[in-house]
Amino acid sequence: MAFLHSKFRIQNRARASDAPHRGIKKESMKNLGATHRNLDSKVYDRLKAMILEARLVPGDKVHQDKLAQEMGVSRTPLVNALKYLEQEKLIKAIPRRGYVVREFTREEMIYIFELREVLEGLAARRAADQINQSQIKQLRTFFEAFKGLKTISDYAGYAKEDKRFHNFVIELDGKEFLSSILASYNIVLFSYRVKTYGGLVRAPDETIQEHLAIIQAIQNRNQARAEELMRLHLRKSLEVLKKEMERKEEVHSRMTSLPTRRES
Repeated sequence: MAFLHSKFRIQNRARASDAPHRGIKKESMKNLGATHRNLDSKVYDRLKAMILEARLVPGDKVHQDKLAQEMGVSRTPLVNALKYLEQEKLIKAIPRRGYVVREFTREEMIYIFELREVLEGLAARRAADQINQSQIKQLRTFFEAFKGLKTISDYAGYAKEDKRFHNFVIELDGKEFLSSILASYNIVLFSYRVKTYGGLVRAPDETIQEHLAIIQAIQNRNQARAEELMRLHLRKSLEVLKKEMERKEEVHSRMTSLPTRRES
């Protein structure tokens, strides 16, 4: 991702040197197209945020003309951004249809959770070792709005907090290498592309206590326990995905084995 933004900055400097100075104050510019800043990078960030925030959901067609108009840019930076998002597997180009937000198969989701189990387990272990008092205070604030509720019905709010929590644990490591692996390949983001519970694999009522136990282990600086609980947490979601895939395959198998009616 650092390479991407670096490339954008280089391209932007080249464009800026060629553009004539128009004497317009930045304060008066109200859309992306009116600035000399990096349009490709800005449009990329904006589109990715729309996917993150589920304003563009899997299967949605990307209406380029409409988006370009809303952002105040030409189609060129928009297409450039879409190409980068396609490389990141968030967007898919379909012949004669254009760009759509990519849908992930169950097999792909299973692989993503297998990666998360290993990498985030390590992140939790390192977080328990590296965390300071200020970070412990911040860690304790997660899921405050959901503690003590008999039933959590705000799936979207919980999913947002879930995502923030996992990203926070990854960043606690203090080393950019692990977080850059997860961020560069959108591993955490991909796991929120299911269509249940606001993008979550399991219901909030089932995972809230797991999250609180992970928080307790990290703040207690219990490295082995933090890794064990994080891996178990993600493994449970992985098992749900596997069972769902097996169930769908069984249904499909039964349907295809049914005898077809003969035409009279």
